[in-house]
Parts: sequence; structure tokens; C-alpha cells
Amino acid sequence: MDTVLDTAPDTAPDTDSVTALGQRGKRNRDKLARIPVKIVPADHASVLPKPRWLHARPMMSETVAGMAAILREHKLHSVCEEAMCPNIGECFAQRTATFMIMGGICTRRCAFCDVAHGRPQALDDDEPARLADAVAALGLRYVVVTSVDRDDLRDGGAAHFARCIALVRERVPGIRVEILTPDFRGRIERALEALSVAWPDVFNHNLETVPSLYRAARAGADYDGSLSLLARVKQLNATLLTKSGLMVGLGETDDELLATMRDLRAHDVDVLTIGQYLAPSRYHMPVRRYMPPATFDLLRDEGLKMGFIDVVAGPLVRSSYHADQVVRTR
Repeated sequence: MDTVLDTAPDTAPDTDSVTALGQRGKRNRDKLARIPVKIVPADHASVLPKPRWLHARPMMSETVAGMAAILREHKLHSVCEEAMCPNIGECFAQRTATFMIMGGICTRRCAFCDVAHGRPQALDDDEPARLADAVAALGLRYVVVTSVDRDDLRDGGAAHFARCIALVRERVPGIRVEILTPDFRGRIERALEALSVAWPDVFNHNLETVPSLYRAARAGADYDGSLSLLARVKQLNATLLTKSGLMVGLGETDDELLATMRDLRAHDVDVLTIGQYLAPSRYHMPVRRYMPPATFDLLRDEGLKMGFIDVVAGPLVRSSYHADQVVRTR
């Protein structure tokens, strides 16, 4: 759900591109050429104009620059930077950050996402140690670790997640760790067995959208499978906080959105984030509507009535926004 803040210009490259992590993969038109539901590239006339309240920009500061320098030193990248998140200054100032592990090449072709698609490189065995060193150097007290989909791995990368969690905790005692994982399609039990050696404090897996849009938005994913993953985690470790995120603006109705929120609660999900979808390029799924801030407030109220511990909702909310604040109250 961590899409870029502003739609990319029409001159964005259509062919193979080198990601910020130094790998080559397909993006934009080439990435989405083989998805089940074809997207007609948007022209200027068909793009919905952004409301004034959505034109935010990342907050740059010495804190942000300093943290970015440490990340480069350890050959790591944060989703905060990659997605040009508008909340980067606020989160970095609160000593929280979201790291993307296992490379910059995804094995899926989700039509809302800007991460490059292709054949990933082998896992970097030194990455967990570098991550732990960076977390210590940055003075973080709460860290979110996410990844690309790695369908090429037998456990979907779960053991790599576990090693990252273990080494971060060893290096920074008392730190809280949240992971934002892929769906581990077809290998949930194997993945959770690997993860069980080092459970996080918060397990996050984004449902992203309503079931009627899955074929268009999340090619290769399964709505019920994602719900089952979240429920299974809670069954295996009842002390964990489970969390998920939804985007609005892909073409869902309000009734569908509320029904999906009820599905999440029925599968024992504790925390929900809801944010506005923003198309990374004209080749991605277009924005069908911009939800006003007051409607996000209403969704939060409805979610709390359903029994969520917390619902963080707003136009610029992303999966990791205020992630540490819920855990502080537990």
C-alpha cells in the first residue's frame, strides 16, 4: 500500500529499469503487459484532478538526511524513501522507519504497485546483520520490516524475516518489531513454521482492496488466502497484534469497503490502516475517486465499532503510519 505520493509523469520509462536496490526489473507498461485485466493507459484528460488537501510533500530535514546517509552506509533502503512517503519527516523524527528486505524485484505484477517485476537475485545472507547494525546506528525504538513477494523461495522468505527479527532484537534490546509480509501463497504453514522461531510484536499483511477488485489489482493473490494467513497467525500466537491495510479509490463501493472491514474483524485482525490510492504511473490502475478526509473519519468510527483496537485512516495514511503508537498502549 506504500505507493508513490504523486502520479509519475507520462515520460516515465516503459522498459526495464534499474531499481534503487541496484537490480533490473520491468516497470510501468512492460511490467503490466501480462496481467489478467488489461489497463488502458490514462491520458491527461481522463486523470482525476487531485484535491488541494492531497498535495502534500515529504518533510525534508537534517534528521531525514542523516538517517538516509546511515541507510546508504549499510546498503539498505527504506520504503519511506522509495515511496516518497509524505510522512517521512514525522516518522523519522519519532525514530521509526520501514525497511524493505530481500531485494527490489518482486515476483508479482500487482497493478497498483510501483515495485519492479522480474526474476529476483539470491538472498543476501549478510542483510539481516546489516539491518540490525543500521537499526542500532539510527537509534530506532520501533522498526517495520517489509519485503517484495518472493514466490521463488520455498518459504516465501519467512526464514529471512525471522533472522532479521532475531538479529535486530539481539543488537537493540527492547526494540519493537513489526513485519509487513507477502501472502506466502501456497506455503502458509511452511512460512509460519519458519517465522515461529522469532515472532514479531506485530504481524501485518495488507488485504489492499475488496474481493471484487482482486483479479484486477492483485494478480496471483487470493482474498480468502490473505484472510486465512492473518487468522492462522493469531491461532499460532494469540499474543501477537495482527494488522492489515486497505486502499480506497480503486473502484470499490462504500458497502464493499465496510464488508471487507467486517471480514478482517471476523478473522481476528486487531489494527487497520486505510489510505488513499495514488497511481504510480498512467499504466497502473487509475484512481476512480478521491475520498475526503471526513469520510476517512467515518470509516475509523465504523471500524472501532466493529471492534478493531485501532483504525488509522486518512488520505495520506500508509501501512506503517503511527505504527509504534498502537504498540505503546499494549
